Amino acid sequence: MAVAEMQKLNLVALSYDRDKILNSLQWTGATEIKHHTEEALTSPLQADCEGLREYCNRAEAALGFLCAEVENYIKENKIKSDVLCDGFDVSYSEFIGAGKYKEQADALIAEINSLIDTRRSLSAEKSKLLRTQGVAKIYSGIKQPLGGFSGTKHTVIKLGTIPAPEADGLIKEVSSRGLCDLKVLTADTETALILFAAHKSEEGIDELLQTAGFSACPFQSDKSGYEVFSSVCGRIDEIDSLLNGVKEKLYGLGKNIKQFKVYCDYLAFELEKLSQTEKMRGTAKTFFLEAYVPKEAEELIKQTLDGVSSAVYYEFGEVEEAETPPTLYKNNAVVKNFETITNMYSPANSREFDPNTVMAFFYSLFMGFIMADIGYGALMILGGGAIYLKTRKKDGGITRLSAVFAIGGIFAIIWGALFGSLFGIEIFKSVMPNAQDDMWSFMGIRVPAVLVISLELGVVQLLTGYVCRAIQCMRRGKFWDGILDGLVWVVFSLGVGLAVAGLVDELNFSKLALIGGIMAGAALVVAIFTAGRKEKLLGKFTKGFGAAYGIINYASDVLSYARLYGLMLSGAVIAKIISEYAVTGVNGGVGFIVSGNPMLIILGIVLLIVGHGFNLAIGLLGAYIHDARLQYVEFYGRFFEGEGELFAPLGSNQKYIKVVKTLQPTAE
Repeated sequence: MAVAEMQKLNLVALSYDRDKILNSLQWTGATEIKHHTEEALTSPLQADCEGLREYCNRAEAALGFLCAEVENYIKENKIKSDVLCDGFDVSYSEFIGAGKYKEQADALIAEINSLIDTRRSLSAEKSKLLRTQGVAKIYSGIKQPLGGFSGTKHTVIKLGTIPAPEADGLIKEVSSRGLCDLKVLTADTETALILFAAHKSEEGIDELLQTAGFSACPFQSDKSGYEVFSSVCGRIDEIDSLLNGVKEKLYGLGKNIKQFKVYCDYLAFELEKLSQTEKMRGTAKTFFLEAYVPKEAEELIKQTLDGVSSAVYYEFGEVEEAETPPTLYKNNAVVKNFETITNMYSPANSREFDPNTVMAFFYSLFMGFIMADIGYGALMILGGGAIYLKTRKKDGGITRLSAVFAIGGIFAIIWGALFGSLFGIEIFKSVMPNAQDDMWSFMGIRVPAVLVISLELGVVQLLTGYVCRAIQCMRRGKFWDGILDGLVWVVFSLGVGLAVAGLVDELNFSKLALIGGIMAGAALVVAIFTAGRKEKLLGKFTKGFGAAYGIINYASDVLSYARLYGLMLSGAVIAKIISEYAVTGVNGGVGFIVSGNPMLIILGIVLLIVGHGFNLAIGLLGAYIHDARLQYVEFYGRFFEGEGELFAPLGSNQKYIKVVKTLQPTAE
């Protein structure tokens, strides 16, 4: 529940050892290189990354194309294979030694690109032939050579097509002339194949045919229409066979994918090392490096550097106050999943309180409250758990989010048990008030009981936010700030919570209203008179007035938690309606499933699956968004500073593989 303390590593070594040293620092997974400060007699190191970046892009493009083709082939042929899986383990020595794969990789890239070009060429030819095939099909019934339909010394003979609706009109026009004749050879609803003959003395022939939309036969050869059509079809079949051959070859290359992925991640690391060089300084024979390292990794880095080279000098020092080191969270496996939610808002800065453990509890508590159903909670655990197990090797956003939903499912089951709800059906008498029907009298006003509970949950979280603020101030040595800006408001929040409970007639704790009011009032007075303690003259008054005015914002923040009740109620009502129609029946009626009618039984099952599935999906979407909003605005607004940058160790961003530490790097 803390952010790792960072130290600064300063290192000087001989230039020819730079690659070995960077490899060893990558092995530790605990070094983020920073821009080196200016130093006398040194100059910034230069690195030309463009050549390697272009090569990396070509390799990535070839790998992406190959993976896509193999994936399509596997799906089309329903093959079970793990050749495309990511996140597989690779030893450190295998990863660093992947450079020896370059010759094979270059040959593979060339072969993939050649197959891409071949497929592109064949596909273009096939597209052209398909258009030709449509035209050739019209002439496929002609057994004579198409080139033979030509005129003589005194006649004009034309073979071609016209739109079918124009055929009758053209026939009438031709028949009205004495030296013309027209025959429709074949016709369908769209096109008519005609043979037209006329004496050359006949005028206006071309205009006549053009008006009718005549298109002359494009095939002028010694082949018949049938032969032309058969030739086109045969070539299309041949191209299909060649394209299938390309698919087979690409699938055959799939056996190289895992090694190719190792190589691509290795190239990315080499490019990262080259780009990081620009952050360093050096002389003719040495280089200077500065980096951030977690204090707890100091001994590991010492041992690693000592084992790699004897000609290296390094020292560790404190990070200066003016610097902002990167943020490295130190959380357990459960809380790590919730770091993604905080990071979407802003990573914590390295000098503040890590909110993730506290936020994880409230986020799960509120998500469970919104869903509040044993059945939905079980589905969240099963669905989220299944996705987590399937994607855990990638350790991406989907993996973390699925774990968050699964953990929220546990809280949904707990709340569901308190409300006695299973897919909207009350299966036993609930401990909690009914969300839809039960009302409490609050200061003489009838309000939903569960709404009051949701507001009390808000007060508890705001109170916790002020506790976090007090802890943060005291950790920085600002004891009185922690008391006056944190714990005073904790007392105020506690007083508000007690007062709200005391004003509910049904709870029979009327004395709590007086106790809570006194606590809140006293805390508010202290807050008003101490808010301007660091200001001068008029500032003391305005700060105090601001503290008093802040009560309005506080009340607004508490009311924001009413969204918990609204989301929970809407989901509960929809779930109840679905289950009543499908199972228990409405207003004393009989549900579809227990009706005995086969069609209604099927309809009831479909209603349960589709209805609850939709309600669960919409509920989770609302819970995810509004729960996060409560954390970002109401909770984090009490103490969170943010604007941190996550710790990004050298060589830690593998896209396809997971590098496993094996033997520690040593000097060659």
